[in-house]
Amino acid sequence: MEDLTPKNLPPVDYDRVQHDVYARGRALPPAAIQAWMESFARHLPARRPLVGIDLGSGTGRFTPSLAETFGGPVYGVEPAGGMRRAAEAEARHARVTYLAGEAAAIPLPDAYADFVLMFLSFHHVRDRAAAAGEIARVLKPGGRLILRSTFRERIPDHWWRGYFPGSWAVEEAMFPTEAEARAVFEASGFTTEESVQMLIPFEGDLATAVERLKLRAVSVFEHMTPQELDEGFARLDAALAAGTIEQKPTTGDFIVFAKPSQEPAIA
Repeated sequence: MEDLTPKNLPPVDYDRVQHDVYARGRALPPAAIQAWMESFARHLPARRPLVGIDLGSGTGRFTPSLAETFGGPVYGVEPAGGMRRAAEAEARHARVTYLAGEAAAIPLPDAYADFVLMFLSFHHVRDRAAAAGEIARVLKPGGRLILRSTFRERIPDHWWRGYFPGSWAVEEAMFPTEAEARAVFEASGFTTEESVQMLIPFEGDLATAVERLKLRAVSVFEHMTPQELDEGFARLDAALAAGTIEQKPTTGDFIVFAKPSQEPAIA
């Protein structure tokens, strides 16, 4: 594998890859979705409804549940047409609208949303400063940004990680540190409310988990060679047959940012 840095790690073209398998490959059981909703609710106002933006919504894995939990409307904003088409086909909801857009160009009015969720999409954003300013624009005063991301100093040791050792270097290049992420949003006027590390238990059975992983709907795999992937899946198949795969939990990080309730006074 070539030496990887954030600057030379190419973007993933989701109109070319993954859009047709992502929903199946990254599916979560209802209990896991509910756990995320309950965790997010602890950091959002108790009143309902709340207007939300699922920024980088992909195939709509969380978008309908956000509408159900918080009342909506919820807007899934996604730059990849293939991902949006999959969401519109498989993740419809009466209070959900999917829109073409990106973090630095959100097609919604100023001060419109009560919250923005970025769930494992921040690492795809090329102009992070512009994205932070745009998110601040569309949030109401006092609105919340929930940034669910991996951070470089806490790369999770997934149950499959050891079978693809090159994935460590890819994710170290792919993800920011927590301090870097906080600095981006604090420079746009956000305050950091809380940093959360949520325990994610292993759910389901191993054979199904391996079959889902074989769909390769993981962005890290786009930066690994075919040989690395073939060898990794061969090791994984052998471990599954031998019964030696460890069913271990991981952690999921997110940071809650708040937009100030009022503009700072001009001196």
